[in-house]
Amino acid sequence: MPQLLLEIFSEEIPARMQQGAARDLERMVSDRLKAAGLTWEALTAYAGPRRLTLVIDGLPTATPDREEEVKGPRASAPEQALEGFLRKTGLTRDQLTERDGVLFAVLSSTGRATTDLVAETVDQVVRTFPWPKSMRWGSGTLRWVRPIKRVLCLFDGQVVPFEIDGIQSDAITEGHRFLGSGELLRVSDFVDYRTQLEKNFVLLDVADRKLRILEQAKAACAARGLALVDDDGLLDEVAGLAEWPTPILGDMDPQFLALPPEVVRLSMKVHQKYFAVRDPSKDGLAPNFLVVANVEATDGGKALAAGNSRVLSARLNDARFFWDEDQKVGFDAWNAKLSGVTFHAKLGTLAERVERIAALAREIAPLVGADPHEAETAAKLSKADLLSGMVSEFPELQGIMGGYYARLAGHSDAIADAVRDHYKPQGPADTVPTAPVTVAVALADKLDTLVGFFAIDEKPTGSKDPFALRRAALGVIRLVLENGVRLPLEQISAIALHPHLKVLLRSLLGPTHLEALEALGDRFSGTHLGASVREVLEMVQQNLSEELSDPDSDVVNGGLQVLEDILAFFADRLTVLLRDQGQRHDLVAAVFALGDDDLVRIVRRVEALAAFLATDDGANLLAGYKRASNILRAEEKKGPLPTGMVQTGLPNQPEAETTLAFAVGAARTAVEAALETEDFAAAMTALARLRAPVDRFFDDVLVNSDIPAERENRLKLLGQVRDVMGQVADFGRIAG
Repeated sequence: MPQLLLEIFSEEIPARMQQGAARDLERMVSDRLKAAGLTWEALTAYAGPRRLTLVIDGLPTATPDREEEVKGPRASAPEQALEGFLRKTGLTRDQLTERDGVLFAVLSSTGRATTDLVAETVDQVVRTFPWPKSMRWGSGTLRWVRPIKRVLCLFDGQVVPFEIDGIQSDAITEGHRFLGSGELLRVSDFVDYRTQLEKNFVLLDVADRKLRILEQAKAACAARGLALVDDDGLLDEVAGLAEWPTPILGDMDPQFLALPPEVVRLSMKVHQKYFAVRDPSKDGLAPNFLVVANVEATDGGKALAAGNSRVLSARLNDARFFWDEDQKVGFDAWNAKLSGVTFHAKLGTLAERVERIAALAREIAPLVGADPHEAETAAKLSKADLLSGMVSEFPELQGIMGGYYARLAGHSDAIADAVRDHYKPQGPADTVPTAPVTVAVALADKLDTLVGFFAIDEKPTGSKDPFALRRAALGVIRLVLENGVRLPLEQISAIALHPHLKVLLRSLLGPTHLEALEALGDRFSGTHLGASVREVLEMVQQNLSEELSDPDSDVVNGGLQVLEDILAFFADRLTVLLRDQGQRHDLVAAVFALGDDDLVRIVRRVEALAAFLATDDGANLLAGYKRASNILRAEEKKGPLPTGMVQTGLPNQPEAETTLAFAVGAARTAVEAALETEDFAAAMTALARLRAPVDRFFDDVLVNSDIPAERENRLKLLGQVRDVMGQVADFGRIAG
């Protein structure tokens, strides 16, 4: 079947936009062709510095004929409804069919030539392409990321004729800007297109460009006994900068290796797009760099390497200036300036934020095995480097530079490491710190962010999370789980909420009560646990009782609701994390329903529950639980359920009833003992022993007996089954 080849050739496309553009081109074209009823065998999109290419194999020459039945009004509908339907379909009354009193129209359409559809599709795609940034040029109305030079469009070897803003489609492309023949290349199909491009020094596929870069870069390094420092992000970028990438190894002044290696690497990467190089026989970087050129130099790249070395020296001299000057300034000066930097209009300055983090880190420290003084000290230093010259130049180095400067200032390794790593983990792929002081500061930093923004009602929505609160919550969860920290979330969130209480109360009370609120002074703004959040809120409510005569101004419930929202947010993020790891979301909900806020214990329960439900005993017991719950739920609608001891040894009592009563008692004892030691597998094993007695009970016993005493005793027994299982999880929330 025929092949469609499309190339949109333009001036240079920014590297960061290329792969997204390839996906958008593939999506937009395929969506329009599918909507027209076309199918194909294979579709592939390519993106490079100057071209977007799409090739589709196996397209039919025309769209299929179509016949569609459209439902209309009832035959007895008013005349106006019928007239509207006829206008919509373009048919007359006698062309409609009637079934069961309803009118239907059968609309037929003949297929269209694929070339006509392709011409329309390309025009629509080009005019509506979703570039992050685009431009107009000349006197035309077309917008594209850079000026379009030509459009190649072939179907079955023939040009698909169309024009877009004066650009006429053809079968011509161009090779490399410098290395190519300089002649326009006329092509006949994709194989010919790709072959001619490669002969003219253009690698179409980004995967081929990456492979060429890596192979030649590693070979150039190996020839001098060196090794390339891998950087996937930089590789992606440079593969989008060169059509014929040619790695060249250059030298730099060894004196620059006295700078922190992160500074050297970032100077190379951000400003020059160079790869760093290391000596495998030594620690640290080598006095070399690797640049990816877009030409093959006749001198083997010596001139290019020398020129790039001079440019790199200038950049690294700037970095060395910042490094030297920062050491003269120091933490006291930087921290003093934090009071002039606003973190958020409602949450105060960075200096105030640092004080909150420091107090919270001190509270958390004993819970994670850290020294409280070291945790507090590290937190007080944690944001200072934001005012340093180096971080102003390279924001990516925040925290990292603080760690270096803390060591130079004589602080311990534990404190310096905490300053360096307290932003971690910053994403699902980032590593999680394990040093206790670092864990304390990292938790305090993220908790303060979460609680603060929840206090001012800046919660994430379905589509927006401008303050990265989901990432902060996931960071807290990973820090807790991967370090096995037994951290009660409700308590620690309440501690974090204390310094935000004024902000919270302003949000709850509004401007009307601000004067009365300020009169309370600082009695509720402590940064340690002290009184509970409820006690503080009740004190505020009492002091403002006259002002708050309006029942809508419920300070206590409003404040506690924020705390509940934070815990619910953690539950949601944990659910997402565990679901990504293969756990079912309903199992997480079943465990969270118990009110536990110890994440380590919650995850252990979920894992044990998942293993239990994967067995026959677990699946059958779940079915028995749901049957018992349905019976109890129906009885609860009639009135309170009977409570008290289950009777055994009653006249004519079925053996299955007696057996289940003793099994429930034994299971309760075993489950409570297992939960006390957090042996959740043992708790599940104890529940598994209920499977056979529950099954037999429902097979042999009529719960709704005509004898009231029997019915009451059996309802008590089912209630006990539900209660015993409910100690492990809320089985009612589990699907199945």
